[in-house]
Amino acid sequence: MILISFLKKIIATVFVFLFTYFFFVFYLGYSTANRNFVEDKSGVEIFLVSNGVHTDIVVPADNSICNWRKKINYHDFKNVSPDFKYIAMGWGDKGFYLNTPQWSDLKFSTAFNAAFCLSTSAMHVTCRSKKPNVGENTKSIYISNEQYKKLCDFILQSFKVDGSTGGFLIISDSGYGANDNFYDANGTYSLFYTCNVWANEALKQSGIKCALWAPFDFLLLSHY
Repeated sequence: MILISFLKKIIATVFVFLFTYFFFVFYLGYSTANRNFVEDKSGVEIFLVSNGVHTDIVVPADNSICNWRKKINYHDFKNVSPDFKYIAMGWGDKGFYLNTPQWSDLKFSTAFNAAFCLSTSAMHVTCRSKKPNVGENTKSIYISNEQYKKLCDFILQSFKVDGSTGGFLIISDSGYGANDNFYDANGTYSLFYTCNVWANEALKQSGIKCALWAPFDFLLLSHY
């Protein structure tokens, strides 16, 4: 009887946690931060690109505000032209990124470590030869030069850097294809700070319209 009572308490606790978690997921996810944001067509065009789970922020490779080509060396990639036009960046759990290229590769240990802050994080960087095609999972946003500067600063601070050279710390032989790589990152992934929360927070701190909190990609994209 004691064991049954104990199990009932565990189940009740899990149920209450999940109910509370998803209540705030949807309540805060569909609530708007920076609701007075107005697109600036004379500024910089950026993109939010989702693969159905994870959101990347896509920015120009080079402009007068930030030159990503000086930060991301095309020689580090298997097949990237030195004049690549756009760069997609996302943040996430390192173990999940490196060990789960497809959902069929997902292991319980990887998911558990990611959910409960037991793993380190990584930046995923993809060089693109052209801008993304806008659609259901790809949103275009025009932001001011000042907002773009703040956005770049947020992204830059997410990368771990070499103490002596100031360069990003690439994870060797880690990319999925010829035009992407992974780099060591700052921060810890959890149920409350996911890859999509990172992307949402990047926009929020830059004064760009987004969700109050967006653990899932569709919550962030719903604001555009």
